[in-house]
Formats: sequence, structure tokens, C-alpha cells
Amino acid sequence: MTALLEARHVTKVFGGGLFDRTRTVALEDFSMSIEGDSPTITAIVGESGSGKTTLARLLLGATAPTKGHVLYKGKDLVKMKGEPMREFLSDVQVIFQDPFEVYNPFYRVDHVLTMPIEYMHLAKSNEEKWRLIEEALETVGLRPEETLGRYPHQLSGGQRQRVMVARALILKPRIILADEPVSMIDASLRATVLGSLQRIKDEFGISIIYITHDLTTAYQIGDNIIVLYRGSVAEAGSVELVVRNPQHPYTRLLVNSIPVPNPDHPWQAEAPPALPNQVRGSGACKFANRCPAAMVKCLQEKPPLFQTEPHRVAACFLYEQSPALSNDQMDQVFVQSTQAAKVAS
Repeated sequence: MTALLEARHVTKVFGGGLFDRTRTVALEDFSMSIEGDSPTITAIVGESGSGKTTLARLLLGATAPTKGHVLYKGKDLVKMKGEPMREFLSDVQVIFQDPFEVYNPFYRVDHVLTMPIEYMHLAKSNEEKWRLIEEALETVGLRPEETLGRYPHQLSGGQRQRVMVARALILKPRIILADEPVSMIDASLRATVLGSLQRIKDEFGISIIYITHDLTTAYQIGDNIIVLYRGSVAEAGSVELVVRNPQHPYTRLLVNSIPVPNPDHPWQAEAPPALPNQVRGSGACKFANRCPAAMVKCLQEKPPLFQTEPHRVAACFLYEQSPALSNDQMDQVFVQSTQAAKVAS
């Protein structure tokens, strides 16, 4: 069955040209797919520089991969034009990190809601247009009479972000890509935005790709999780397994970095590896020079994805007795949202 949206062995390299000898591999041999008939929330997690934003731009067609392909319904997104591209723009919507930058301060918030309706010809009358807008606002927990007619600065950060969720919902997409959607709003308002995303998946059957550096929110709403480190997959699978019992040393580092309000359990410093040399060259594990469990082998080879459990893979030689998978087989360990509770138990 053809995936709705798929990244197939995608690599993105910046620089390295005639006048720029600096070469940065932002994403390396990355594969994932989103099916159209089984809505899920897939969290993409990693620290700054892990490749999350590059992945988002690739999946949206905003940048072209150096190698590999991003496919929409089996068609290469880079080559897509005309009606197929119009269909893609309707099916795949995005919610950005900073809700304020999306708005033009000289327009009322109505403007960002009416534009997609008019561009996509979604309403046959003015009455139908406003009905669509009001339904979308109510779905994300906003009252139309308290939202419409206002300027962006007259709304809170949480309200502005929920308006953007409503804007995406108007087009009835099949996938929403949410790039750090709650990182710039107050913690007290994050639950409302996350709740809106969860409701959209459950009630409307829309899959969500949730990109974040925050493992806590990824765990709250995710079914599956992909942990990126320097452009490569460190660990992936059911969010319950990966967050509650991380296997890759980098994932453990991320989990242990979550603040715990207990003075009797202070944060632990990152332990240095007992290795003779720093990682050099491309034929090594990228995390070896930070890994407390690193072996000499880690400096010589790049670990594949080992399937350590039915719903989890880890790119670490600690698990080399487990079967190895290629990157494009990673999706087979993901659980569907309806199975997540069973996996947790």
C-alpha cells in the first residue's frame, strides 16, 4: 500500500560547494512513512542541531534532499506541480513554532482563517465560509465571538496558536506537521494546545508529526517516537517503551535531563567515555565521544538499527545480538494509535 507521505533514504547536506568548503550533514539516510488510513501521532525528538527542523522542511517540500526522495502518494515532492501539488498543500498542513510571526499585525486574525478558504475555494457563499471558520475555532476550544475581529496582539500566545491549529483544520488535512508548537507559549497554556492536537487525531482521523525538543510533551501525546542525534536515528518505536525505559545512551541522557523537583535526587553530570580517541571520520557512531558505554568498536563502525523489542529499535552496539533492520524498515516497529494502550500494558 502506498504511503500518504514518505521520506525514503533522505540525506540533506549543507555547504561543500565551490566557495564553501564547510560541509554539514543535517540529516543522514532517514526514512519514515505516514499511512493515510491509520491516524497516529509521531513525535520527532532531539536537541538543537539534531536535524528536526531540516526534516520538517523536507517533508513540506520547502527544501530538496541532497540524496533520497520525499514522496506524496508515491510521487516525488520535488517534481510535483499543478493539481498534485495543490492536493498536497491541502492534505499536509503545518503549525509553526512562533504563532506571532505568522500573523500580519496590520490584519485582524480573521485574515489567516479566510485566506485558505478563498485560495482553495472551500466555500460557495460568505455564510458557508464563516460557518467553516466558527466550527474550526470551536473545535480547538475558542469562542468565535471572542476571537474574530481582534488583532494578534489582543490574543494570548495560546489563543494565537490555537487559531493556527484551527486554520490547519479548516482545510481538512490528512497530516498536520507541528514544529515546536508549544515551545513559545506559557506552560499553563500548553495543555490546551496539546489537547487540541490530540482531539484532532482522535475525532478527525488526522495524523500528526510532532517535532519537539521536549520529551515530556512528546510522551503526553505521542503514539510513536523517533529520537534524532546529529541527523541520524538513535532510537525509535512506541513512545511508552522509549521514554519509560530508554535503551540508547543518548535517549537516556535526554530522559535524565528532564528536571525532577526533588532536592534529594540532584541532576547527574554526563559521564565521559573511557575511549582513547575522539570520534573521527564518517565510519563511527556519532554519539561515541559522549557515550559512557562507548567501546572501541564504536569508533570504527556506524551501528545499524537493532530491533531490541517488537515495537522498538536502537542504533547501538550494546544490542548487536538483536536482529538488524535497514532504516526503511523502521516503520514496522511503530504501533498504531489504537494499539498503543495494549503495548503500554
